[in-house]
Amino acid sequence: MAGPRYFISRKHALAWAMGAVLGWTAPVWAQGDEPWKAEIEALRREIRQAAEGKEVDSRFHLAGYASVDYVDPQTGNSSFTGVTFNPIFHYSYKDWLLLDAEIGTQLSSEGETETSLEYMTANLVLNDSMILVAGRFLSPIGMFRRNIHPSWVNKLPSAPIGFDHGQAVPLADVGLQLTGGIALGATRANYAIYTANGPMLELNAAGDEIEEIGTEGQGSDMNDDKVIGGRVGWLPLPRLEVGVSFATGKASGEGALGETGNRDYDVVDVDFSWQVAGFDLRGEYTKTELGESPAAGIDPAEKEWTAWYTQAAYRLPGTNWEAVLRYGGYEPPTGVETRQWTPGINYLFAAHVIAKLAYEFNDTDGVEDDDRLLLQIAYGF
Repeated sequence: MAGPRYFISRKHALAWAMGAVLGWTAPVWAQGDEPWKAEIEALRREIRQAAEGKEVDSRFHLAGYASVDYVDPQTGNSSFTGVTFNPIFHYSYKDWLLLDAEIGTQLSSEGETETSLEYMTANLVLNDSMILVAGRFLSPIGMFRRNIHPSWVNKLPSAPIGFDHGQAVPLADVGLQLTGGIALGATRANYAIYTANGPMLELNAAGDEIEEIGTEGQGSDMNDDKVIGGRVGWLPLPRLEVGVSFATGKASGEGALGETGNRDYDVVDVDFSWQVAGFDLRGEYTKTELGESPAAGIDPAEKEWTAWYTQAAYRLPGTNWEAVLRYGGYEPPTGVETRQWTPGINYLFAAHVIAKLAYEFNDTDGVEDDDRLLLQIAYGF
């Protein structure tokens, strides 16, 4: 095919498509993350064997992850919690189509099972460097939500502060996406561009203030103004990547356009990752802005959410032990900033089986510290 070739062949692009919707994109592979690399290689072998063996048009593959947590907060009761099981289903047709879905199941604090559709996409391989994704997909903004958040990949038991539900980082979108990778001379680049329904504004319990921006991937558009965005990553070296992301559009509340207004919605994000001499270094900064709406009946002022973190991990040579340290911060529209230190130690029973022990130091302006002891066992399959 004409143009630069980033992948080995069109046949292998389907394996990369699996990665594109799961977060197994070229950035992670190029960074040398062994768990992801082993999983992608296994999927590629299955596809290759199917192509070289029997003439089978359709293939089915089951993957996923599970984890169990223990949390002992400084200001509350200790609990075994975070019991999750997330099966991931792949169905491929020949070498040009993949249907992909993750079902999230979690045990609630009341002992009930909660189920959600994390994502479901149809992925059409257009060529060796471009895949069309349609459906509900993980947000391509930044690195953590798309590539690092699964419990068996994340090197700490918790997400960085500010990178969770209703905070500074978009989680998922419903729409269309083009994603892929290309060669740029001796370097490489990857990209994702998308259009989607966009977020929904969520009010506080009193109903008089916008508390969060819901970005879990809305099944309908609240205002008929689609969000557009994307990410570009550049790998000047095989294990070094720098990424820049953006999103822009409109946000409003369900059935409450006259009350919350139809607000400008903008996100910017920069991230980096670098693997060198046994160290895994990464970081991310993101800012979400909600424009003012003078005519709004509820909370017309401009709002801003910012979050950032840096993290270093080191696998002790000749052992299964890994040390981790993360430092981050989060500032919601209230202006009350929280800084968080999280040192941890991991033991890897295998590349996809990990036990984690960490302690979160949370320092919030004007609020009593709420530090936590965290333990987690995670398994990827």
